[in-house]
Amino acid sequence: MRAYLTLTRRELGGFFYSWIAYVVIGSAVFLMGISFVSILNVCQNVPTLWPVTEMFIRAEYLWLILLFCAPVITMRLFALEKFSGTFETLMTAPVSDLAVVLSKFSAALILYLLMWLPLFAFFLLLRYFTHDTSFLDVRTLASTFLGLALLGALFMSFGCFASSLTNNQIVAAMITFAIGLSLFILSYGADQLVDQRTWATDTLNYICLKAHMRDFGEGTVDTRCLVFYPSAAAFFLFLTHRVVHSRRWR
Repeated sequence: MRAYLTLTRRELGGFFYSWIAYVVIGSAVFLMGISFVSILNVCQNVPTLWPVTEMFIRAEYLWLILLFCAPVITMRLFALEKFSGTFETLMTAPVSDLAVVLSKFSAALILYLLMWLPLFAFFLLLRYFTHDTSFLDVRTLASTFLGLALLGALFMSFGCFASSLTNNQIVAAMITFAIGLSLFILSYGADQLVDQRTWATDTLNYICLKAHMRDFGEGTVDTRCLVFYPSAAAFFLFLTHRVVHSRRWR
């Protein structure tokens, strides 16, 4: 446990000593601001029964933030270590492969969650200026952030796996982006085929990220999501562990 915590602090320090954390958080806040400007324009002109959290998710800026920030956060995790030659030193240290993988994943996930903290401020400002305590339900806000955390865990696991495959950060970022974009396109296809009932559409609906996040934005927590996201993230972390373990014995 001590080795895991030490490695996690090391990875977090690496994020904030470089430009990555500041660019990622700044870009995310900029896109959140644009999203909330569009939400305010809609609320001023057309009455809506959607919760403000669901309106944010439907505005599509969430997916821009996720698809572009996740590769930037995770691209350095293993690729930079391999490129700089410190990966071999790390592998000879008295730490397990699992501790290395989990520490890098945890550091990336912590930065991802910090990236979303300003979203609290946007929601609270809307609630304050509307003078309506029912404008934003605490349970709905909690379910929305739970969905963001689960989605982030999945995308961070994509990035860990991609970064473990190469020593080039750009290649790692492109692989992560390709995996995330593919899953997003499958989700978009599931939305278009929602009225059809076949085994293929049922499978697509099960992995439909957009539908899952709409449910979280409405305040609905589906137990299928609580199984799907951790299981998928664990699978990619397992693949990452196998890649790291195989490199140790080369």
